[in-house]
Amino acid sequence: MSRRSPNGIPFLFEDFNLVSDSVLPRFAEPIQNVTVTIGKDALMACVVENLRNYKVAWVRVDTQTILSIHHHVITQNPRVSLSYNDHRSWYLHISNVQEIDRGWYMCQVNTDPMRSRAGYLQVVVPPRIVGGDSTKELVVRESTEMRLECHAEGYPEPYVMWRREDGKDMNYNGDIVNVVDGEILHMSRVSRLHMGTYLCIASNGVPPSISRRVSLKVQFPPMLSIPNQLEGAYIGQDVTLGCQTEAFPSSINYWTTDNGDMIVSGEKYETSSSDDGYSRFMTLKIRNVTSRDFGSYQCVAKNSLGETDGVIKLEVYFAQQLSFFQLIQKRRCHFFRSSTEGGDEGLTDWAKDLEDGALNTSALEKPGEKPPVALSLLITSSSVKAVSISVSEIPSPLSRTTAPTFVAVDKKWLRRWAGIVRAETMERPRKAFDRRGFESGKGGGVVSWLADLLSHS
Repeated sequence: MSRRSPNGIPFLFEDFNLVSDSVLPRFAEPIQNVTVTIGKDALMACVVENLRNYKVAWVRVDTQTILSIHHHVITQNPRVSLSYNDHRSWYLHISNVQEIDRGWYMCQVNTDPMRSRAGYLQVVVPPRIVGGDSTKELVVRESTEMRLECHAEGYPEPYVMWRREDGKDMNYNGDIVNVVDGEILHMSRVSRLHMGTYLCIASNGVPPSISRRVSLKVQFPPMLSIPNQLEGAYIGQDVTLGCQTEAFPSSINYWTTDNGDMIVSGEKYETSSSDDGYSRFMTLKIRNVTSRDFGSYQCVAKNSLGETDGVIKLEVYFAQQLSFFQLIQKRRCHFFRSSTEGGDEGLTDWAKDLEDGALNTSALEKPGEKPPVALSLLITSSSVKAVSISVSEIPSPLSRTTAPTFVAVDKKWLRRWAGIVRAETMERPRKAFDRRGFESGKGGGVVSWLADLLSHS
């Protein structure tokens, strides 16, 4: 039976020669510790000088397993091999290293007493996320508790952290953070702002680090906001109404008219929407606006958790100068222009009649005269606040005063324009104007379209 060294490791050889230390073998250098990633190959070197007739062996310390003696491999492990060089360097090869190979390895020389050196083989394992224990997708209701889990293993033990895939900060239980340490991401009250993709990242210094995408979906009923609840438009122009909605699951969005009819895209209307996550901006384009298009429009959003709606009112656009009516007399044209303020149902009715092609000009005729011709009218509101008259020759019954910049208007003459202007609502029987502004006076009816003479040419 072989003798054992004081540390319990067996002597592999008997001592046939007892000689002085000066001629005994000695280790030229320590055995270097080796770190290798699992699956790679490991090489441990033992350099002995003055070996002479002594022999070298490799031993696994923790299991006291003899791996090789001199030129021969003893172990049955096929991944272990031996090489040597010039009777001086002895190399232990371990291929496809596994975690079970981690430990101390000793190089022995059969002197008396035995001489040896040991080195440590460290086997490191890159992080790996354990799929069965990790959340891949979580769906929760808004304002409830949320918990994401991600478990990783490796050697050394991996460090695990959470962050948003888009790199944005997150509100983590009241704190604004970019990264959360640990395998569990827990939020006591989740909101739609937390919705998104999160990365569980595991690292332990052994490349590569690994990550897993975890999707968080937060369900909530539709919510709606309207940038402009009151829109204005000119007759004849195109106008676009907009509505912003948020919902998850995604909502069904549509537009309705005043009477609840659903609006579909066609020659008159064009509906569209653009999505950004759980947010959607929906638009309604109304082409060639007419007086019939003014009123309320409703945008509606529905999902399985609820529904909501909002109203946008489309009105005649304020502060547009209009071509009010054109009188043709003596082949000279005289224009009345107006912008708007206050209420005037008469003007609105006249505009509608004109649009429908039903304007009756017979009331404007004088016996024996050709009727004045009303060519165009663009209404921007149901009222008039100012009038501008451009005259080359003032037609009767308009009378020019001695000063060329003054114009006088007779209420009796205006009454002949019933259906265009409700003159009877005016409380000023006669007023004088010039380009410097309105000559102040008391009164003023619902229709105050002669409030100011803006220009005269």
